Amino acid sequence: MPVDPPPGPLAVEPGATAREQTRRRIIDVAIDLLERGGRDAVTTRAVADAAGLQPPALYRLFGDKEGLLDAVAERGFTRFLAAKHIDPDPQDPVRELRAGWDTAVEFGLANPALYTLMYGEPARSTTVFRIGLELLMERIRRLAVAGRLRVEEELAAQIIHATARGAVLTWLSLPESERNPALLVALREAMIAAVTDQVPAVREEGPAGAARALRAALPDQNVLSQAEQQLMTEWLGRLAK
Repeated sequence: MPVDPPPGPLAVEPGATAREQTRRRIIDVAIDLLERGGRDAVTTRAVADAAGLQPPALYRLFGDKEGLLDAVAERGFTRFLAAKHIDPDPQDPVRELRAGWDTAVEFGLANPALYTLMYGEPARSTTVFRIGLELLMERIRRLAVAGRLRVEEELAAQIIHATARGAVLTWLSLPESERNPALLVALREAMIAAVTDQVPAVREEGPAGAARALRAALPDQNVLSQAEQQLMTEWLGRLAK
C-alpha cells in the first residue's frame, strides 16, 4: 500500500487577515513539531519560538494548548477530506468502500503523529470530522440502496471506523521489521465481509424491488401488530408498482 509524504504547510490565501495568517502559521508550525517530535514536542513555548511569537499570542488565538491541539486536529481532518476522491455515482459501491478505507489508512500511515492526535485521543470531534462522517454515511447509504449492506447503517459506520483506526494504530505500534502489508489487507477484507453482502439482497435497482422483497418477507415476522402489518403492506404495495 503506497504511502505519500505528508503535504507541506497550506498557502495563505491572499485575502486572509493578519490574524488569520498568524493563526495558520502557528498551526503549520505546530504540525511540523508534531510530525518531527511527537505530541510532547508541541509545547506553547516551542510553538511560539518556532513561529517567532510570544506565548501570549497563542493564548489569545487558541485559549490554551488544548485549543491549539484541537485546531491542529481540525487541520488534519481538512487535509484528509482533501485527499478523498468522492464519486457521486459509483458503479460498484463495495469497490468504493474499499477505496475509501484504503485512503483513510494511507493518510494515517503518511501522517502518523497527526493521525494519532486526530483519532487516538478522545473529544477531538470537529465540524470537519462531522463532514467526513456525513460522507461516510452517504457511502453506506449507497450500499444499502444497492442491497449490499449486511448490517444497520450506524453499526456499519462503527465497523469501518474501528477497523481503519485499528489498522493504522496497530501498524504504527509495530517495529518496522514486523510490519506486514498483509495485515492491512486482511483487516480491510474482514471489514468488507462484516459490512457487505457479496450478492445484492435485492437484485432490482430502485425502491420497487426493495418494496417487493420486504412485502414478501412480512408474513414471516412478528414484530408488527396485525394493524401495523396491514398498513405496511399497503405502503409497500404502492412503492412496488
